[in-house]
Amino acid sequence: MDIKTSSVESKVQAGGIPAHVGIIMDGNGRWAQSRGLVRTQGHLEGLKAAKRIVKAASDIGIKYLTLYVFSTENWKRTADEVGFILGLLKQYLRSEMDFSSKNRIRVRHAGDFTGLPIDIQKELSDTIADTSDFDGMQVILAINYGGRDEILRAIKKLIKANKTTDITEKDFSANMDNPDIPDPDMIIRSAGEYRTSNFLLWQSAYSEIYISDKLWPDWDRSDLETAIMDFQKRERRFGGVTGGVK
Repeated sequence: MDIKTSSVESKVQAGGIPAHVGIIMDGNGRWAQSRGLVRTQGHLEGLKAAKRIVKAASDIGIKYLTLYVFSTENWKRTADEVGFILGLLKQYLRSEMDFSSKNRIRVRHAGDFTGLPIDIQKELSDTIADTSDFDGMQVILAINYGGRDEILRAIKKLIKANKTTDITEKDFSANMDNPDIPDPDMIIRSAGEYRTSNFLLWQSAYSEIYISDKLWPDWDRSDLETAIMDFQKRERRFGGVTGGVK
């Protein structure tokens, strides 16, 4: 799969790059339907867009990129569509090791691992192990992921550890899927939808939200740069005030 790189220098300012970006990759089905294609073709093109954005994010200097690949609610789709998405994911994990190695990208997972088919578990485990020593950008694949499910699993971990009283935010965060990864600075959603769809509910309490009308398969580096430039214009107060305003 070829990567289209821009010959134009990045318009993003060097300072103020978000350390962690989460992306809700929406619009694959609509992209296909608008072209008279089957929905699965949209997922294939969406995968190509994801790879373009991973490369662009790495080049720009983003340290953590969480991609909402397959939610706990996506099992409600037709068996054919679910099977295609999982098959595409398995093929991607198997074939992109050279890409990860060249770009020093470490792959990680968020979500209910045990709820995935055994063959997907193996491919995912192998990819995580094979890239564990890479020191470049970390890509967190949210697969069989739901924010509510992650919170429930964190609660169960606390109960199992007999930690049921005097629980702090720090205690709770330590039991999430990737407690060492900072909360996302920005959440991006494509396809013009204004909802978080159960994505990183705990971690995104103070994330900046960026909505794009563009369908995910059409995304490229310029779209990511536009989102980051918008982020760089924002004043993050985290519930406080600045500039002497009371």
